[in-house]
Amino acid sequence: MDIKKLLEKMTLEEKLAQISQFNANCLHVDSEGGVTGPASSLKLTKEQVAATGSTLNFVGAKEMIAVQKEHLENDPNKIPLLFMQDVVHGYRTIYPIPLGLGASFDTEIVEECCQMAAKEAAVGGVHVTFAPMVDLVRDARWGRCMESTGEDPYLNGKMARAMVRGFQGDFTDKYNIAACIKHFAAYGAAEAGRDYNTVDMSEHVLRNYYLPSYKAAVDEGVRMVMTSFNLLNGVPAAGNKWLVQDILRGEWGFDNVIISDYDAFREMIVHGYCEDEIECAETAMIAGNDIEMMSVCYLKGLPKLLEENKISMQQIDEAVLRVLKLKNDLGLFENPYRVASEEEEQALHLCAEHRLLARKAAERSAVLLKNDGVLPFNKFNVKRIAVVGPFANEGMIGGWACHGQPEEAVSVYQGIKALLPNAEVLYARGCSGAVNEIDCSKIKEAVEIAKTCDAVVVCAGEFAHFSGEGNSRAGLRLSVAQQTLIRQISEVNKQLAVLLFNGRPLVLSDVIEDAPAWVTMWQPGTEGGSAAARLLFGEADFSARLPMTFPKAEGQCPIYYNANRTGRPKWDDNADIGYVSRYIDVTNAPLFPFGYGLSYTEFSYSAPQLDKKVMQDQDTLNVSVRIKNIGQRRGTTLAQMYICDQAASLVRPVKELKGFQRVELEPNQEKTITFAITKEDLAFWTARGCFDAEKGKFTLWVAENSAQGEGVEFSLV
Repeated sequence: MDIKKLLEKMTLEEKLAQISQFNANCLHVDSEGGVTGPASSLKLTKEQVAATGSTLNFVGAKEMIAVQKEHLENDPNKIPLLFMQDVVHGYRTIYPIPLGLGASFDTEIVEECCQMAAKEAAVGGVHVTFAPMVDLVRDARWGRCMESTGEDPYLNGKMARAMVRGFQGDFTDKYNIAACIKHFAAYGAAEAGRDYNTVDMSEHVLRNYYLPSYKAAVDEGVRMVMTSFNLLNGVPAAGNKWLVQDILRGEWGFDNVIISDYDAFREMIVHGYCEDEIECAETAMIAGNDIEMMSVCYLKGLPKLLEENKISMQQIDEAVLRVLKLKNDLGLFENPYRVASEEEEQALHLCAEHRLLARKAAERSAVLLKNDGVLPFNKFNVKRIAVVGPFANEGMIGGWACHGQPEEAVSVYQGIKALLPNAEVLYARGCSGAVNEIDCSKIKEAVEIAKTCDAVVVCAGEFAHFSGEGNSRAGLRLSVAQQTLIRQISEVNKQLAVLLFNGRPLVLSDVIEDAPAWVTMWQPGTEGGSAAARLLFGEADFSARLPMTFPKAEGQCPIYYNANRTGRPKWDDNADIGYVSRYIDVTNAPLFPFGYGLSYTEFSYSAPQLDKKVMQDQDTLNVSVRIKNIGQRRGTTLAQMYICDQAASLVRPVKELKGFQRVELEPNQEKTITFAITKEDLAFWTARGCFDAEKGKFTLWVAENSAQGEGVEFSLV
């Protein structure tokens, strides 16, 4: 399709409709030619509805085909709609939430999961997914932690690239869909962890920590970027020209589609940044946004702004061309329905192959937090097992689960029953799982069952709707009822493991000592119960590590491993020392640090060996570490390399992740692994306002988590 010729014959109203997006239920014109449904409240004309460029929030191939057919019949230019959807961690077969995927530190399985989701979504009529979310998160109170892959820019960048590759492929496969990274930018730094709240930070913090994962996705070729709701240093992100036009389009060279978040343009009025919808339209267009989602600022404001020469036709045309180009690249002009098919939906959704991958991803994402020798349970010795707690028989697929259904997911109770067909598997709910539940009246039933069993699994945590968008929490602890359930069962049966289902780090200080084994399953998806059963009974091994720090107390939030050094550090965290950076009622250290996780075996690490102590600009420094499995079982360790710049033009963090490798070893097997360091790995946004590596001394660690390791020094000269 010659999209430039198509553009030439479009009217202004048709162009503006092309860069407007509405819910699928808005795009209906009745037999009399009138606009019906939600579109009527937006005061859309039938011509605007007919020329609309894209839609979201539809359900499946049948609806997509019907909406597209009606649209093409009414659109005078016969330009097909783009269909977009939040395919965040699966479409119908759901894999773990992104925070769980971050815990896997496994870019290969993440890419495979996104390929699977793209395939299921494509046959369901989806052309673009609003994923991945690459916001860096440091505050567990924020509800949308579950959508991020964690607190580290290096890890998030690797995961962002893998997700973009998985969704988009090379854009030639019929099942490839376009990815849209969100939310640009720094949405994860909302003050007090409260969703939609303001963000205020220095440029060097923004550049060094929050922007790198977006940049990684742009470098990977992502086809769309979504601007965010939040203020950034006093300017709404959707109207921030420096952020969107200067950095994203200018510095990074991004010339694909930029879309707003839901009704974000009009929110600039509520922010107090714009007076009316016309000013919103002007601000958003100048900033560089192409598509407006679920509001009509462009439709109402741009004609007047054009007349007043505040906006040019060239700016409008450039936005429309980007949208048309994406449609052309997806092949929609040749086949507006693409691969949408009810028959293929039946064949692919929840198929055995996809369920197997979802189970594998859930196994790779679960983190073993504590194990006092209880796990793995021996399936030959366990004849009677209790599975209790508010999440024991729930399909914990997580928030933003697209068209996944909890009733189609495997619960822990179901997973254990399937794994142990000859055992007696008992179930009791014990409590409801409400956030602040204090009613302990139903715990007695669970305790009585637990007394008689060879093993007990308590399923605790938070429901999916306790995290996710709009669901921030000031308190991060298990409810009184859940804590009481764990304690009382521990008193009658020590063969106890607690499975956590959570969309964020939780504060477990009050209860961590009350059970010998703890696992965070996150929100594990369709096959979470199958994965949990296999992990508990040693059919699979734990290999995941924490992508976010688990605090000891809410008052530590935001807490993260790569904090800047202070002039008065508390060198001994257990000592009572005054006039240092500390709390008087809790240690500085978290309950569990970034990168932490246990396995069913143990590993020893040698001190890092460097092939040179001094490196120059063009050098590659090679770091080798000898790792040995010193336990009795096969297992996987995650070797993590951290670096600290000892003195620089801006104070640098205590350490930063610069590499990781998954290493699988048999008992007594040893392996030497190597990391390569270049000048680029040492670069940061300096006081001079550019990315560079400054000469000087560095400390390097290779260890199993961010709190361990023997440091060695080298220099850049």
